[in-house]
Amino acid sequence: MKYTENPKTLGLGQLERKRLSELLCATKTTISVDEAAKIWEMTNQQAVKLLSLYQKKGWLKRIKHGLYIAVPIEMSPEATVPEEPFAIAEKIFSPCYISGVNAANYWDFTEQLFQTVTVMTTKKVMDQKPEIAGTTYILHTIKPEYLFGLKTIWFNEIKVKIADPSRMIIDMMMYPQYCGGIRFIEDVLKAYFKSNHKDVDLLISYLQKITNGAAIKRLGFLIEKNLPKETKLIEYCLNNLKQGYVLLSPSLDCPKIITRWKLKVPESWKE
Repeated sequence: MKYTENPKTLGLGQLERKRLSELLCATKTTISVDEAAKIWEMTNQQAVKLLSLYQKKGWLKRIKHGLYIAVPIEMSPEATVPEEPFAIAEKIFSPCYISGVNAANYWDFTEQLFQTVTVMTTKKVMDQKPEIAGTTYILHTIKPEYLFGLKTIWFNEIKVKIADPSRMIIDMMMYPQYCGGIRFIEDVLKAYFKSNHKDVDLLISYLQKITNGAAIKRLGFLIEKNLPKETKLIEYCLNNLKQGYVLLSPSLDCPKIITRWKLKVPESWKE
């Protein structure tokens, strides 16, 4: 993180300015108490007091216990928005990865921009929609064994994991309520099959790993509805249906039944 002297530092003493410069030049995106103590060569207790001082003077904003971000020169602490919410997610919710609408945008399956960040994490979270420094995070807890099919990208020199295109599709089938809604998902699915990322064998291998009956039913139904020539995937889904009916979208009223796919769908979805 680059730091340049500016008139705002006139409210700081010489040593405070020096320490602030050292801190901002040596950290990436977020600043933890441990990092600050190491940079300043002091105890954690001393670092906490100094970080609190910089927060009070408007140079830092605390985003959770023991974790801060720098306040850009031109902004007030109340208006702070971190440069890379993906990097913030990695720092706070790891082990985790980015998926849903954000992965769709990253892989160019949609031009829509979103004010939220969808995070799949192995951590148990009480608040599934926390707001951190102006960004709302949509959190869903997954099993540790579901951390596969991921790509590593970099933001501010921080490694961030994101669902690869095929894994993103599987997440959308498993958790449509966290991934933009079923109409959005349908559009993304069609874009995926038109792209160079299309990989039916990889989709099937991922379905075999997660053994999620709802995902198989939703995917099979949507593929047959929109891409009937994809017979290999349709046949795989039909041959692996489990007992019981599931909702096409848990966030919608689904009174109609599609017997072939063991699905309950909204009124407008049954032709």
